[in-house]
Amino acid sequence: MKSPAFLKPGDKIAIVSPAGALRDTSIVDGAIKTLEGWGLETVVAPHALTREGYYSGTAEERIKDIAECLRDDSVKAILCSYGGYGCIHLAEQFSELIKEHPKWVIGMSDCSVLHAACLAQGVMSIHSPQCRHLAQMPGSDPAKMLRDILFGKKPVYNVPHNSLDKPGRATGTLAGGNLSVITALAGTRYDMFREGTILFIEETGEQPYRIERLMYQLELSGALSRIKGLIAGHFTGVKDNGGFGGTAHELIERIAKRYSIPACFGFPVGHCDENFPLIEGATVTLTVNEDGTIMQEINE
Repeated sequence: MKSPAFLKPGDKIAIVSPAGALRDTSIVDGAIKTLEGWGLETVVAPHALTREGYYSGTAEERIKDIAECLRDDSVKAILCSYGGYGCIHLAEQFSELIKEHPKWVIGMSDCSVLHAACLAQGVMSIHSPQCRHLAQMPGSDPAKMLRDILFGKKPVYNVPHNSLDKPGRATGTLAGGNLSVITALAGTRYDMFREGTILFIEETGEQPYRIERLMYQLELSGALSRIKGLIAGHFTGVKDNGGFGGTAHELIERIAKRYSIPACFGFPVGHCDENFPLIEGATVTLTVNEDGTIMQEINE
């Protein structure tokens, strides 16, 4: 996997909106303040703050914004302002662009499509909080961790023990994102369920049975048999039971325990305030035991 160049003070970072239009464009101003506080110069793509129906712009406008940022040698990283839906429109063109111009792409949620395209091209990216978090919680641990990663300092993740955890130790390639999004990509050229993957998943606003159905799809397709470890993050806005036989984590655990892999539950990643940035494509060691979970990158 290719690591884009890490940033240094004075470097330029671009803000784009690859999918849905922002409901509150003021969060971009707040994010800019935070990024400039880190010593970075910021630029805002032409359609980052506009609206075309649900989207921030037409598919052509959105990919043009990204293409210009990737082709501009002065731009060292790209921050997605928001997810929503729409990155799938850009997958093919974005994939070719990131191959030719590897840079840090930062985002989450629907932007899992972009991370999958980066992974397919052998380029690392950062699953991370976006503009809202940087604007409203600039002093949070996730924001500080993102800053550290961008400037080349790799984090070590220590997570408390969860009663659903499955002990074990594995080394593999870290990849994942929003469960609905990455499951929809399974079987395509952007399939993240590769041999040797340490998979992380998160979700928001889904019913437990839908989450279970997605997990069964991955099991029945053989995708889960290829991964070496599982990290279940936050599942926000999900009802605990409603007659479906358990919480989202409990339903996932019942499937995960069929495999001889370590599994961590409640990892701080997802649609939540405690959303730790993760380097997709990095080689990591995941250790789960009765004391908790430790994950760290292995330098190769």
